[in-house]
Amino acid sequence: MTDHALGLLRQDPRLAELADFPFNFSLARAEHGHVEPVLLASGGPLEVMAGDDAGGTYFVCGDGSVLYADSEGGAGIIGSGVDEALEVLIGLPGWHDCTRLSPEDGEEKILAYVAEVEREIREECGISLDEERAELRAALGFPERSPVELVGMLHAALARTEPDYTLLNAEEGRAYDLIGPPPPPLWEPVLAQGRADLAALRAGESEVWQAVAEDSVRRRLVLRAAQFDRAEGDLVLLRRLLRYERRSSMSDELRLAAVLVGLYGRAEDLPLLHEVRVTDFDTACGLSEIPGPDAGPAELRRWAQETDDLFFGGDPAGEPLYTWTDLALDQGLTSLALVALIRRFDAIELDQSLLRRADDPTRLDTGELSALADDFERLGEPVQADRARRLHAGLQDRPQH
Repeated sequence: MTDHALGLLRQDPRLAELADFPFNFSLARAEHGHVEPVLLASGGPLEVMAGDDAGGTYFVCGDGSVLYADSEGGAGIIGSGVDEALEVLIGLPGWHDCTRLSPEDGEEKILAYVAEVEREIREECGISLDEERAELRAALGFPERSPVELVGMLHAALARTEPDYTLLNAEEGRAYDLIGPPPPPLWEPVLAQGRADLAALRAGESEVWQAVAEDSVRRRLVLRAAQFDRAEGDLVLLRRLLRYERRSSMSDELRLAAVLVGLYGRAEDLPLLHEVRVTDFDTACGLSEIPGPDAGPAELRRWAQETDDLFFGGDPAGEPLYTWTDLALDQGLTSLALVALIRRFDAIELDQSLLRRADDPTRLDTGELSALADDFERLGEPVQADRARRLHAGLQDRPQH
């Protein structure tokens, strides 16, 4: 996307005045900066471009995307370039209210909602709005787009905010809230490779089998994908994955592979499970409860079901956050993991009851804070690590109720 329109606004005072009123995009306010120092969690560049009369700021990111940050701690991408963002602002002068809309709402609802928002703007500002919009669109070379199309553009832009454009308070390290739709759950992008590999393995693609066999991360992801997509015909596939995974010695995924095989309750799998269990000292300890090679199918199935209920299950939303952040880091999805960890710490900082122990709600388990500090340190985020350590130290000296 280009920034042709921005150049025209900077050159023509009349156009800049129109953008400022009634479309609330003021180039003059850029000199005041944002209400507080901010930075992107990804470390990318930010340039203040304009502001609005509510204390909000329009930034240009390194790739040209336009990030809007309000004065209340919310932020979101509103365009892949300045021209696109200005099209949205001019076509939807009440765009802040339109962030709650999505293309799925349908044409009738979108048109009615936008019409009501614009009616209020006309009454409040005492302007026609249509004439100003037509003049500015024509001068900037923008096509006339319907509110439905513009809402779709805005929704798509806002959905790109996390994780690459997550905005942080530069002094405190806290993340701004998203002003658009929530991102997909963390496990969806983390499991994408595993799901694709699982489908290929089910199809018998030999090249994928070889790649998975040689790559411990891809094996783990395939097993996690199989955990949440259990198919009756997977037993042969799971046996093979179990043999591959034993190369990593004891791991959560090795236990998972054993459980998924054991759930079939086939006595002929007991020798294989015993062979995996005695791979080395760590597997002998970690898989010590696997029934012996002389056990029966019922005992095998009972062990597998109990272990599945205790450690795994079939709902990815039930997995600890750190399952997904670890797998994200292992795949190089660093920004995704970092933002998830920052948002988790922000939530704990605001509500320390999240640390209450399940077995004794009167006490806090602060071990998570130490783990967060270690993760932040590993990610090269000393500010975030210090935040976690300070809260951890503070809670040690505070009475728990």
